Amino acid sequence: MIVRRAEERDFNGFLGLAAQVECWFGPMVEDVGFHDAVRKHTLRSTAIVATSGGPDLLGGLLFATKAATHHVRWLVVSEGSRGTGVGRALMAEAMRRFVRGPGSVEVVSFGADHPGAHASGARVFYERLGFAPAETVEPGPEGGSRQVFRLAVT
Repeated sequence: MIVRRAEERDFNGFLGLAAQVECWFGPMVEDVGFHDAVRKHTLRSTAIVATSGGPDLLGGLLFATKAATHHVRWLVVSEGSRGTGVGRALMAEAMRRFVRGPGSVEVVSFGADHPGAHASGARVFYERLGFAPAETVEPGPEGGSRQVFRLAVT
């Protein structure tokens, strides 16, 4: 597995990943706002991808920092690669590249009652990385509950 900074050529790969999770996150493949976000993060070098060396992405991550709070804006691992360490590798690279303490890293994930919370393994994934469930936030575009997960960084 190769984890690297996303490039313009990875745009369609991000759309392919988005297509696999629209049932949990709401429409993204045709969403101009999502397209703009991927392009913006790619240009800013705050998008990371995991590949096996070919054109298909195993996973992708969009990251942002505002003061001492770092944000995982979007993290998706392809259906066939879930549970193989791709998500962990993407997060490790993001932490290495972007995170300086003291502060925190936050990600908005599924609420405990959301169907994607268990099917995707997202909540368990973040908890295993040391994130703690925090406050709830507005529901996602598909209407499902959302919750912040937070990791303190020293």
